[in-house]
Amino acid sequence: MDVRSILFERGIRPTRSLGQYFLVDDDVAARMVEYAGLELGEVVLEIGAGVGSLTEKLNQRAKKVYAVEKDSGLCALLQECYERENSNTEVIECDIMKFELPEFDKVVASIPFLLSSPITYKLLLREAGFGLAVLLYQKEFAQKLVATPGSKLYGRLSVISQALAEVEIMKIVRRDAFFPPAPVKGAIVRLRDKETQIGDKQAFFEFVTVAFDQRRKKMRTIFKKTRLGCLTLAAMDKRPEELRPEEFVKLVEYF
Repeated sequence: MDVRSILFERGIRPTRSLGQYFLVDDDVAARMVEYAGLELGEVVLEIGAGVGSLTEKLNQRAKKVYAVEKDSGLCALLQECYERENSNTEVIECDIMKFELPEFDKVVASIPFLLSSPITYKLLLREAGFGLAVLLYQKEFAQKLVATPGSKLYGRLSVISQALAEVEIMKIVRRDAFFPPAPVKGAIVRLRDKETQIGDKQAFFEFVTVAFDQRRKKMRTIFKKTRLGCLTLAAMDKRPEELRPEEFVKLVEYF
């Protein structure tokens, strides 16, 4: 697929300020589908379908593909390619953050860089869960997902993702796998929904957010006006950046 020519013919210019870096490497797209372990009867959600490099692979493997794209020009291109009688793909033009997600089994997507955080939280906090997701991010964002307590990259994103999912970096991706070439390397991440004791995901998100808003203070100081401030647990004498995700899960019961 000659992406540059296709975009030029349609007058579409990638907007770097919006994080528009289109995946154009077929090998990377194929690897993502492989990591997802797609089966013929499964329904897949693709977020930010772009020029359709990944959509093509998904269309060949899944029972149904929901290809979500906000850019109207790109949607027109995708609809020409996939909205035909024998296609498994439904192109949906919308803002994913304002869209009520359909029922799906797995998510496979090259995430728009500037929307990495909100999209990831949208999936993680979904009450029905997300099953399994194979997502292509900027490398540093991926490193934040798997960061450990005490490291500079460890924060709210690390805690939320590791508390609600099994997270692993599968492959580092070259800058030239994108068009235009990305400013940094990418990384393919696989997330699996996991069973958790967290009853209210949104409350957990808010709890962790409050904690990391003052990450250098001790938990007892941050929550001194709540029930948490009276707890004698050793975790309350630690800073948020020192607590493991499972410790946050235990503490949220008192939040």
